[in-house]
Amino acid sequence: KSTVLQLRETVLQQKETIMNQKETIRELTAKLGRCESQSALEAPPGEPKGGGAGRKAGFAKNTMGDLSRPPAAETLSQLGQTLQSLKTRLENLEQFSRMNSSSQTNNLKDILQNKIDDLEKQVLSRVNSLEEGKFNPKNESEERGKIESTLTSLHQRISDLEKGQKDNRPPDRFQLTFPLRTNYMYAKVKKSLPEMYAFSVCMWMKSNASPGMGTPFSYAVPGQANELVLIEWGNNPMEILINDKVAKLPFVINDGKWHHICVTWTTRDGVWEAYQDGTQTGSGENLAPYHPIKPQGVLVLGQEQDTLGGGFDATQAFVGELAHFNVWDRKLSPGEVYSLATCSTRALSGNVIAWAEANIDIYGGATKWTFEACFPRALA
Repeated sequence: KSTVLQLRETVLQQKETIMNQKETIRELTAKLGRCESQSALEAPPGEPKGGGAGRKAGFAKNTMGDLSRPPAAETLSQLGQTLQSLKTRLENLEQFSRMNSSSQTNNLKDILQNKIDDLEKQVLSRVNSLEEGKFNPKNESEERGKIESTLTSLHQRISDLEKGQKDNRPPDRFQLTFPLRTNYMYAKVKKSLPEMYAFSVCMWMKSNASPGMGTPFSYAVPGQANELVLIEWGNNPMEILINDKVAKLPFVINDGKWHHICVTWTTRDGVWEAYQDGTQTGSGENLAPYHPIKPQGVLVLGQEQDTLGGGFDATQAFVGELAHFNVWDRKLSPGEVYSLATCSTRALSGNVIAWAEANIDIYGGATKWTFEACFPRALA
């Protein structure tokens, strides 16, 4: 009885939150309407401000597929797909609704479902109109930014609804999903990196994006947008950038399956090692030797930064799923890497960045789901 009362109180609080913020959804509808008068062609992107980003930008426009489609219509189409993703999440809440007999829960789900249905119809209508060339070009950057901000707000309210399902989940048992190649879906690590003379970065990744899965993470500091970046762009192999210096990594992971990867590095002679699924697959030296990783930067998951905390380019965005992103300020041993890749209970969490929901903020419709890859295969 106590549990039922707590659930009922939670649902009432959620209903109050959503009802108080219905105006935000109306604003999204209005802003989508104003997309009718927005540009059919975005202004050509300027030269990237980050040192190494200029080299990468040369590939930029070859990764988006249907290039003949006006970017304004592409933006609306992406918003439509994002709304579809939010609809799917609402459908996943039905099981929670069935478990809780409170009518408020069903009412909340229906309110959001109807709003998203309406928005989806408007998005598709405007995409069709834009593709038929009915509207004149205008500057769209500011309005699109407002739309994306409102979309993030909608996503957050759905996340609040989902919270009831997550409360009993371990804090590290989650994954981030980036379903689209956009310049607005990303996650931000709340904590920055300290000055480091060595590091190990490990994570689980799953992607079948082509060509190139994009940028799983980027770390920028004042004056250097490419302080520490992992990127796979175009048909090039995956690369690790340190202070804008590059090493090519022998990873083969864009097969739509979960893979565990680790990269270790020490400033002494710039020695690096690469591990895939617990096995060392490559090594080298002279990668930014005697350059310590600088502190007080911004660590972003899913996007490459051309400026501190921003300057995202959709062509360099990560598409796929990412989990258990951990950072250490030392070189892990082969045995420690193997423990991580085999989901051993002896595996350590990062002593600089540990994977936990409380440490990650998500934006633009990127989603958090329960991470399952490790648990069926975990070793004792």
